[in-house]
Amino acid sequence: MRVKDEDTIAAISTPLGEGGIGIVRISGEKSFDIARRIFSPKSEIKNIKSRYLYLGQIIDPEEGYPIDEVLTAFFKAPNTYTREDMVEINCHGGMTAQRKILELTIRYGARVAEPGEFTKRAFLNGRIDLSQAEAVIDVIRSKTDRALVLANRQLAGGFSEKINSIRRDLLEIMAHIEANIDFPEDDIPETDPEIIKSEIIKSKGKIEELIKNTGSSKILREGISTLILGRTNVGKSSLLNALLREERAIVTDVPGTTRDIIEEYINIKGIPVKVIDTAGIRETSDLVEKIGVERAKRYLKEAEMVLLIMDASMEITDEDRNIFEMVKDKFTIGVINKVDLPAKIDEKEVKRLLPGKKVIKISALKEQGIEELKNEIYNSIVEQIGPIDENTIIAGQRQKQALEAARNSLERAMESMKVKMPVEIIEIDIREAWEKLGEITGDTVSDDIINAIFENFCIGK
Repeated sequence: MRVKDEDTIAAISTPLGEGGIGIVRISGEKSFDIARRIFSPKSEIKNIKSRYLYLGQIIDPEEGYPIDEVLTAFFKAPNTYTREDMVEINCHGGMTAQRKILELTIRYGARVAEPGEFTKRAFLNGRIDLSQAEAVIDVIRSKTDRALVLANRQLAGGFSEKINSIRRDLLEIMAHIEANIDFPEDDIPETDPEIIKSEIIKSKGKIEELIKNTGSSKILREGISTLILGRTNVGKSSLLNALLREERAIVTDVPGTTRDIIEEYINIKGIPVKVIDTAGIRETSDLVEKIGVERAKRYLKEAEMVLLIMDASMEITDEDRNIFEMVKDKFTIGVINKVDLPAKIDEKEVKRLLPGKKVIKISALKEQGIEELKNEIYNSIVEQIGPIDENTIIAGQRQKQALEAARNSLERAMESMKVKMPVEIIEIDIREAWEKLGEITGDTVSDDIINAIFENFCIGK
């Protein structure tokens, strides 16, 4: 499959802003010509060598003045990211230099790349499949080392090979069925229904295993949203700081210090946890604090986990009891803070108000019990989603839906076999499963879906 659009594209592939290095990337048949127009090498280049860096300057041909001193690399097709001729100009990371170089590439024959268009061309030109293309985004957005390792495994084709293996098995079943239908007069042995059934069950089992291994996808991609909740002055911001090991939130003895929402990611054994510090829940006449309390309640509705924090040096209050009621249906870990102070809290009442929920005792100020709390957060997540190991697949919603649709098609095929439907009907369901799996790798996907996927990429990738 080749790209029909013969345009040469260009984009800034590094984040805009000040930095040590900025990269302007060009791909397409005019890439080398455009680069030669604007790049003046320090030493004469008689024959361009692919994948070599050349020192020189970018010069505006019309104005004649240098834009920046750069290192330019030429990549000859087909051994490139897009399988087209490519050029990468490594300039200084200032916004002005990068933009001016990009403007020059546009002036001399390129157009600005669409989001994800470089990776889209890699897919359309057959260098990677659609599952691998989507893994590129997961590599870029990885929030932990473990998520990065898993994303790179999919980028290398691990997930795709499993999908293709199942598709090959289904294709073989269809080939036998269709041979019996199309060439009944030939000496082709009739396909034993029990063999068809056995193959369907085997393929369905493989798909169900893949679905099972995608259970942690959303958490590994986005992190689990974890809300620190409690009344004022129980140590919510101190807990946030202790989890982050930095002074991220302002901590004072004055109730109501936290007015707005603070969000930060922490890495707990490879799982990204988005920790959200909120305003203390209480009745207040302060307008700004009241807004913060309402925001905390809104965030509670969407939180996937709650760290309900209490003050060990105080008895349970009516405000505490109201908050216990708010989280009764939420995935909650109770946290008794300030255990370094004389204890007044009734732990039996806490356990009665949080039935079936784990309670951890800590001192955020002294950083006591923080590791135990992290371990409990990790164990609680794993209980919900299952273990995260080398078989884990970081699949998007589109991929999971395709897997589920393929499984459902095979279930329909098995139901048809039970009632002894004609093999032509059974073959339709098997083919539908084969096509749904092909949507994951891109073999049977529509242009609209392809375009929608790459719209989520950043420009320059």
